[in-house]
Amino acid sequence: MSIEQYQDTFIQNNFADRIGGANYGKDTNIYKFEKIKRAKAAAKKDFPDIELIDMGVGEPDEMADAGIVAKLAEEAAKEENRGYADNGIAEFKEAAAQYLKDVFNVNGIDPATEVLHSIGSKPALAMLPSAFINPGDITIMTIPGYPVLGTHTKYLGGQVYNVELKKENNFLPDLSSIPEDIAYKAKLLYLNYPNNPTGASATPQFFAEVVAWAKKYNVVVIHDAPYAALTYDGLKPLSFLSVRGAKDVGVELHSLSKSYNMTGWRIGFVAGNPLIVKAFGDVKDNNDSGQFIAIQKAAAYGLAHPEITEAIAAKYSRRHNLLVDALNSLGFKATKPKGSFFMYVEAPKGIKGGRRFESGEDFSQYLIREKLISTVPWDDAGAFVRFSVTFIAKGEEEELRVISEIKRRLSDVEFEF
Repeated sequence: MSIEQYQDTFIQNNFADRIGGANYGKDTNIYKFEKIKRAKAAAKKDFPDIELIDMGVGEPDEMADAGIVAKLAEEAAKEENRGYADNGIAEFKEAAAQYLKDVFNVNGIDPATEVLHSIGSKPALAMLPSAFINPGDITIMTIPGYPVLGTHTKYLGGQVYNVELKKENNFLPDLSSIPEDIAYKAKLLYLNYPNNPTGASATPQFFAEVVAWAKKYNVVVIHDAPYAALTYDGLKPLSFLSVRGAKDVGVELHSLSKSYNMTGWRIGFVAGNPLIVKAFGDVKDNNDSGQFIAIQKAAAYGLAHPEITEAIAAKYSRRHNLLVDALNSLGFKATKPKGSFFMYVEAPKGIKGGRRFESGEDFSQYLIREKLISTVPWDDAGAFVRFSVTFIAKGEEEELRVISEIKRRLSDVEFEF
């Protein structure tokens, strides 16, 4: 039977309300990333001989370091690594604690009680609400942003309160704008720095404000930090846990996906408050049986070699410089981020003597369909598009070619801002 035929059976009426209930699968709305996917397919069909430059993908363009790959192969061949990993091995937890000390100057993390591995950061974000959210409880989220913690809050009957990340506040949330009744009722506060999609970085002063705010309102802080080690131009990597009192109020999530080119390996860790870490472990124990031990050991090798990330960051920094120069020569007001591989740029209002852009999505669709340049639009707090410098390019000469091609394609019009 087809999906349409099954929609007439009892199964259709048995879906949970959280995913649409009896209307599941009948929603005709097209979501942002599906629109991008369709626009890319249409552009390739209409212009089969023109290269589509993908600046939208949030995934590294290269393989993991050869040393990490070799370590995986070595450990995968060992019989003792074949079994369940459950909540992780001591070797990985110890490597994670040492990594926090070496790279972020975070001291005093007990690997036995204050670190647990996760199968990437996304599952950790999905599981943490189960430790805290009862029906009616509130999670405070920043927008634009990564929605997983909020999605699972809603799945559990909780509510989400959104705080906008605005350019005039350096894309940091204005905690004073949160109404007191919301703050006192909230259970969780989600932060993500360096930030996706804005590329903004936090400061020690801001994190100190977060700690004080969290203690005042008794809110648990979840700091999602997959880009924390990807920083540029002398900015040192910053961990929320390096700020006095942070461990009293929350945890930090790290991932090797972006900083070590290990997206498909699915390995990260949660560190910080031991009671939160313990609760995460209890929930996790009922969700998965742990990541393959050989992957954990290969990841431990990577964490012991932060110079791998430093080389990756140098590449992204170079690409950011090229992209900023190209966009600004066309009239944009692009600013190099201090961290992450994302560049968040205000969309133009239109083309001189031509079409208008009503939103970031409108401009992004124009770029894909007419210029074969893929970006990701964000309209949650102003009309912006996100460029990613993880585009495919083997070496500096190819990077220059790609950026020059972007500039060439956009030079035949004059944008209005």
